[in-house]
Amino acid sequence: MKDKKAWVITVDMGYGHQRASYPLKDIAYERIITANSDTLVSEKEKKLWRKQQSFYEGISRLTSFPLVGGFFFRLYDKFQAIADFYPSRDLSGPNLPAFYMHYLIKKKKMCQSLMNYIKRTKRPVVTTHFMPALAAEYNGIKNVYCVVTDTDINRAWLPLKPKDTRITYLAPCEHTVKRLKQYGVSDDKIILTGFPLPKENLGGKNLSVLKKDLAKRLPNLDPKKKYLANYKEVVRAKLGKSYNGKSNHILTLTFMIGGAGAQKDIGLKMLCSLKKKILDNEIRVNLIAGTRLEIAEYYRHYIHQLGMGNCIGKNINIVFSWNKQNYFKSFNYVLHTTDLLWTKPSELSFYTALGLPIIIAPPIGAHEHYNKKWLMDMGTGFPQENPEYTDEWLYDWLESGRLAEAAFEGFLEAPNLGTYNIEKAVFSKH
Repeated sequence: MKDKKAWVITVDMGYGHQRASYPLKDIAYERIITANSDTLVSEKEKKLWRKQQSFYEGISRLTSFPLVGGFFFRLYDKFQAIADFYPSRDLSGPNLPAFYMHYLIKKKKMCQSLMNYIKRTKRPVVTTHFMPALAAEYNGIKNVYCVVTDTDINRAWLPLKPKDTRITYLAPCEHTVKRLKQYGVSDDKIILTGFPLPKENLGGKNLSVLKKDLAKRLPNLDPKKKYLANYKEVVRAKLGKSYNGKSNHILTLTFMIGGAGAQKDIGLKMLCSLKKKILDNEIRVNLIAGTRLEIAEYYRHYIHQLGMGNCIGKNINIVFSWNKQNYFKSFNYVLHTTDLLWTKPSELSFYTALGLPIIIAPPIGAHEHYNKKWLMDMGTGFPQENPEYTDEWLYDWLESGRLAEAAFEGFLEAPNLGTYNIEKAVFSKH
């Protein structure tokens, strides 16, 4: 295909699937299509999608209320549960969620208006959510690529007969590849690409921007030079002329609030703990409110109550945008000078490949438990300690050099060319 353009389809459910589609905007034909809110989608289908989204976000928010929320979330989590990986066995038989997805597509006609629209041209279809991929499969569309957005997935990502699927699954890591094989997907329908990361944070296939950002990050993460004293030559060899042993910013922590607004109280406790260090210009904190004005105002209110109102726009930044495309741009910009990313183990787990150590907030959902395990196995993510004492444990971690080691390991071990690999996979046969 001469123009190398594909239908790029995502869904608006939290941030994860749209965050995965954002780096693929260069190959999007017409635009990135949001399957549950685009103007071409029928009102009937939008209503079906809204039911799915409101239920998930409601359950996520209930996790803030352990007694009531915990009970309902456990019920929901059983529905989306992922089977134990060991012992290795055939898991190709459909489960209840897989039958439910089939019912929504075949009986309720979910995604039908979208399928009718994209059938007009014989272009590859790239989706960052399983529902449009399955709809394309059930509608007989060829050349369908599904970007997997977690390290492990429920059987619902696959059609009823995965051995016969025409969908090519683009896996973010080795574990995902093995899970897809357990589900019965043939080898030729699985490509290990890595997760799609923003090009503005990579700097091309030679990773020039990533290397520059990491070089400025390492000195902040290793104030006692315990890691760099032993590995400076290795770091210099991998980062080249980007590394000069100096940073261009003070230590910066970016705290990410979940798409449903969960866990915002963790950020507040962290701010209280770091108050003195923020006022003493020892650390900068970015609070990511995304597109949720109520979260931005929540933090603004309490920052003033804590007597740190003058720090807003200086050592405390609240990152908020009115739409998700602008939010992704702002967030990616902030990452250039971020030293630590504190987040639940969502799709942002894969951002450790940008050379970012991850402080892991409590997981929400079965897939996030697997993402957490993946980060910890690589040594690039660490479960948070009590947020009320962040000023103690965080600085212990910094002095040990473990966070600098985690940043460099993320750069070396986690796949960071996913965006380019996906483009190559989609157009290699067209």
